[in-house]
Amino acid sequence: MSAKTKLLNTKFLSGSTLKIIACISMFIDHMTLIVWKHYLSYVATLDYDLIQHYQKLYRLGRNIGRAAFPIYCFLLVEGFKHTGNRLKYLARLLVMAVLSEHAFNLMVADSNLDLTHQNVFLTLSISLAVIMGIHKVSMIEWLSDMTRTASVMCITLAGGVAAYLLKTDYSYKGVIAVTALYLLSYDRVLICLGGAICFAWEKWAIPAFIPVFFYNGKRGLKAKYFFYLFYPLHIYLIYFVVNYLLP
Repeated sequence: MSAKTKLLNTKFLSGSTLKIIACISMFIDHMTLIVWKHYLSYVATLDYDLIQHYQKLYRLGRNIGRAAFPIYCFLLVEGFKHTGNRLKYLARLLVMAVLSEHAFNLMVADSNLDLTHQNVFLTLSISLAVIMGIHKVSMIEWLSDMTRTASVMCITLAGGVAAYLLKTDYSYKGVIAVTALYLLSYDRVLICLGGAICFAWEKWAIPAFIPVFFYNGKRGLKAKYFFYLFYPLHIYLIYFVVNYLLP
């Protein structure tokens, strides 16, 4: 067996392990953002070298956080393929979009209500609806290849426009990325290469496809609702500690 074949057959990361990696990445990202906003007025009073130092730390923390979303996009596609009820899956994402919005507003705008930017669960919900539509189209046997391709493009466009108009996190780019990962999901190498291309506009997101490559197709820990609730709860935790316990 060649070294390349051995590498392709080496899969040791479960779905829950990928979620943990994404959670850690996201936690660092959001902690960096909230801490930075809290101390921004103080940092502005420092000398130039210190400001540059703290700006580098800020960029590092935010860059580490770029790995989270591509992993969630991949896991969304995996969830679509393996869930027993896709409508319930979509409903769960929509419920989490509602439950997470207040925490997201606190993080990005220090406000209880902010209509200018919606949380990532709404992006994932729209993306799931898109790939559900694409799947339905693919099941219509009498459609010609050209009609099927045009339908896929129209469904993706509609999802991208919806994400853009609703001002969701990652906007239409997130919808396009999920669609591409779904269309390439028959081959792990292609899904990683295609994902890297989709996130070429954000280079720090590309390394996320290294752990994705080593996904073994297994669920891992059965902690579905923990990973759902982690998103709003960790934001509340960081926001409370930074704004009420730190000087």
